[in-house]
Amino acid sequence: MTHRRNFLKYLAASPLLTSYSAFAQEVEETLGERLIDPSEVINVFEMEAVAKTNIPPAHMGYLNTGVDSDETLRANRDGFSRYQIKPRRLVNVSETDTRVNFLGADAESPIFLCPVGSQGAYHAEAELGSARAAAARGHHMVLSTQSSTAVEAVAEAKGAPIWHQLYPTTRWEYTVAILQRAEAAGCTSVCLTIDLPGGRNTETQSIMTREDDRNCSACHTGTPKPIFDGLDMRGVGLNNPGLTWDVIGRMKETTEMNVIIKGIEVASDAALAVQHGADAVWVSNHGGRATETARGSIECLPEVAAAVGGRVPIIIDGGFRRGTDVFKALALGADAVGIGRPYCWGLGAFGQVGVERVLDLMQRELLIAMRGSGTPVLNAIGQEYVHDSGRRMPGATFVRDLM
Repeated sequence: MTHRRNFLKYLAASPLLTSYSAFAQEVEETLGERLIDPSEVINVFEMEAVAKTNIPPAHMGYLNTGVDSDETLRANRDGFSRYQIKPRRLVNVSETDTRVNFLGADAESPIFLCPVGSQGAYHAEAELGSARAAAARGHHMVLSTQSSTAVEAVAEAKGAPIWHQLYPTTRWEYTVAILQRAEAAGCTSVCLTIDLPGGRNTETQSIMTREDDRNCSACHTGTPKPIFDGLDMRGVGLNNPGLTWDVIGRMKETTEMNVIIKGIEVASDAALAVQHGADAVWVSNHGGRATETARGSIECLPEVAAAVGGRVPIIIDGGFRRGTDVFKALALGADAVGIGRPYCWGLGAFGQVGVERVLDLMQRELLIAMRGSGTPVLNAIGQEYVHDSGRRMPGATFVRDLM
């Protein structure tokens, strides 16, 4: 058995193997058993393998699901193969600088922690572990409406202003109450999520839930998330299907926080967001778990950047697993890049130190990509550093990138 597993690990690292899921599954199990120290983990795919040994199937299903057949989820990864890096040589890269200031938020890296709900399902430290890791490594953090932990406690753990992601409820007075609470806790920006007006079909989550033989009532008590404390959520929807672009103006009348519109995928919507006063736009398909578009976030970025025209900053998320992925997004017009599942894998695997390891790995890979491409500072990374092949490259996603 040991020899077979060693052989499977060899195959998983081989570019010749592209789609054998049975092999990938056993490699994941092998890594999950073997890696017990976060310093041993060499990339985020290995971190996912470790997380799968710790996180219950139903909870892992919630984290890793896409919608329908997960085509958009896969497109988020495959889309990066459409773009190739064009490195420059004999540039002085002895000193590199990845510091950013995004709407007043200072960070040591353009890699931000995306809002991911219910982090208590992955580790007892929950959002506090993620916030402390972000603080330790100098990364910015956005907290989910669906956070397991109160916004005030997370802001205190971070020790610096965070941003708050907002699901617009079907009762405007509740939306206002959430905005006011987030602002009082020290949040400096609110990220209005607009890509779930009609629900979603999370089949992978349903399939993985079947594999979980626990009593769900042990961790799902029906208690609302902390942000809804004091609000009677009976009959209140989390997403408001009646919203239109005037919501930006209404929010700006309610809060002094910057208003960021999260869920932009096309140029016309990006232009409308700026026209109606958005302080930034966030290119996102909700990690492949909103509408099954079969289009990767990175493939949406160029048209959004062209429509924005530098008038407001741009964030992007969706499938980022490598420093080279981050580099490509910065070259195509993004100012910051959000990661979600990778740091939650780190959280599920090792708690705060696992999140720190994920941030270290992706930051290291970004620095390698910058130095190898001749771009010592972020503002040197321009469109001339990537080539758009116009198509996704067949066989670009290996088994080790599917873990």
